Parts: sequence; structure tokens; C-alpha cells
Amino acid sequence: MDEADQRHRQRMARKKQVIDARIAAAQGARGVVVLHTGNGKGKSSAAFGVLARALGHGQRAAVVQFVKARSDTGEEEFFRVHPQVRWHVMGEGFTWETQDKARDAVAAQAAWAQARVYLADPVIDLLILDEITYAFKYGWLDLDAVIAALKDRPPMQHVILTGRAAPPALVAAADTVSEIAAVKHAFQAGVPAMPGLEF
Repeated sequence: MDEADQRHRQRMARKKQVIDARIAAAQGARGVVVLHTGNGKGKSSAAFGVLARALGHGQRAAVVQFVKARSDTGEEEFFRVHPQVRWHVMGEGFTWETQDKARDAVAAQAAWAQARVYLADPVIDLLILDEITYAFKYGWLDLDAVIAALKDRPPMQHVILTGRAAPPALVAAADTVSEIAAVKHAFQAGVPAMPGLEF
């Protein structure tokens, strides 16, 4: 073994000690709140990837969509037929399409009422609140009430929230936060939303 390989092995041995110690110290199993935010593509897709993972472990899940109005998405077609998933498309569509703040607010409040049912149900292992952050941006929901409900949920329930421009208080309340940045998008080059990729 040459000197570079030896140094690498020593570095990895030290790293393993640190990581093993952190794993051993992580004994507080509980449900976590995960937030996917940012202007990049993939926030909902990441949440649905976790949904597939949860179902692989035999968990029960629910999805409440706050903005999407279409029921022809590939993810809904795939997951809706799964007996362990409850799926709710409750939005009115993009705000620039509806152009009706009051109607959008009523839809968001109905979606939140449905979400509250699941946040009180210990049978639900994973709850996805898709595109909920827009409800705060447009003032459709009270942020403090949502954070309080998240804190009061069953202790082993995981919740994933998605959407752009997550408010700082929501970022602070979440356990895990990922910000997905926009580098480039095919739409900017004139490619329309493609089935199987965008919906």
C-alpha cells in the first residue's frame, strides 16, 4: 500500500469513528417534519420518493395537495390505488389561472381541514402537505396555527411540506430542511411540461 492509500485509510478510519459515535448518540426516535423549499424543480417529486419508501416499509400515508387541481398526474395514478395511501387533490390550480383570491383561500382552508384530520390520526405514519407554503405567501392560512398543529401531531408521525418561499418560522419549526435551487429548466428553452417528468 502506497503512502496516499495509507493516508486515505487513516482519514476514513477517523471519519468512521466520528460517524459511528453520532449514530450511537442518535437514540431519540420520533416523527420528524421535513420541508422541501426553494425555486428549483423536484420538491414534490422528492416527497413522493419518500412516500414510496414509506410504503415499502408497510407504513400508512396521506397526501393533501394545496394548489394542484389536476387529477391526471402520474404520481396520483400510481399511488391512489395503493391501499395504504389516502390522496386528496384539493387546490384550484395556479393562482395566475384562477385569478380569484377568495376562491383559492376557501380551497386552501378546506385542504387544511383535511390535513388536520390526518395530523390527529396516529394511524397515519407519513403525511405530505404538497405546496402548502403558498397558503402562507398569499395569506390563506395562519402560519402559527399550522406550526402548532404540527407540534401537536402523534409523536411518531412524519410530515413533509413542500413549496417555494417557505417562511422563516416554518423553516425554524422543521427538523430537516432542503432548499432546492433552480439552475436551469427545460421550460426556459421552450419545452412544455412533459408527462412522466413534470406531471
